[in-house]
Amino acid sequence: MLKRINWKAIVLGFIWLVSMSGLVILMGFIEVQKSEVRCKEVKIVIPGTYNFIERPEVDNILLQTQGPLVGRMLNKINIQQIETVLKSNPFIQEAKVFADMDGIIHIQIKQREPVLRVLNLTNQDFYIDRNGFKIPTSASFTARVLVANGYILENFNNKVDTLKTKLARDLFQTAQFIEKDTLWNHQIEQLYVNQQNEIEMIPRVGDHRIILGNADSLQSKFRNLLIFYKKALPLAGWDTYKTISIKYANQIVCVKSSAIANATNELRTITADTISAIDTTKNTIQDTGKIVTH
Repeated sequence: MLKRINWKAIVLGFIWLVSMSGLVILMGFIEVQKSEVRCKEVKIVIPGTYNFIERPEVDNILLQTQGPLVGRMLNKINIQQIETVLKSNPFIQEAKVFADMDGIIHIQIKQREPVLRVLNLTNQDFYIDRNGFKIPTSASFTARVLVANGYILENFNNKVDTLKTKLARDLFQTAQFIEKDTLWNHQIEQLYVNQQNEIEMIPRVGDHRIILGNADSLQSKFRNLLIFYKKALPLAGWDTYKTISIKYANQIVCVKSSAIANATNELRTITADTISAIDTTKNTIQDTGKIVTH
């Protein structure tokens, strides 16, 4: 018995064949049009507030790789090569290049956005961008972002690269968290890695250091720090403590400054229960083994 003819498959195949033929004809028409159109203008769009790369530098890249573009036939301009060369620039995250039939070449550039500047132990200087890639610094532009220094062993080979160490990833996560919060973005001005590989934060207000430890439980750590800032420091004084440690999950550990503690560096521990108690107890701070009244 003869098999039933699959008319649906035949119709779909015919439509596909016609579509492909039309596409080939259209592409051929475009190529013919390009051979008759000269480049009249190059429009370059670089949005954003960062200025790692500007119009003159892009013009110079185009000149070096393609020569003068305005006045040349469109079919003699290698659009793909322009896009590839632009993407190889360490400050450019994305580049789209296309030409229209009016003879205009459009170049759309998306710059990399740094969130942290790092000065490692060997004095190598680089940024970490929003996607977690290391990128070089620029001689012509300095991004106003958080700075990290100290005992940082993350190396940089002067090209776009991923983060290799857990410490660098922790610094990146911490910088991201701080950037997203208006309060901490204004209060924290620097990250420092001490010899114990702990992240310390240096605030703009207050003569103390905040020991963060690592990037675990950032939400909880900063919530406890906020309560401490609101309730404890106004009572004790902003310059009372030399260090405020929030690296432990349920407590804040403070060391008095030598001037306040008469060089004894008295250790205070404020537990999570105390943090809650501070909300209802205005004039007391629970100390290790005693209550201190201010």
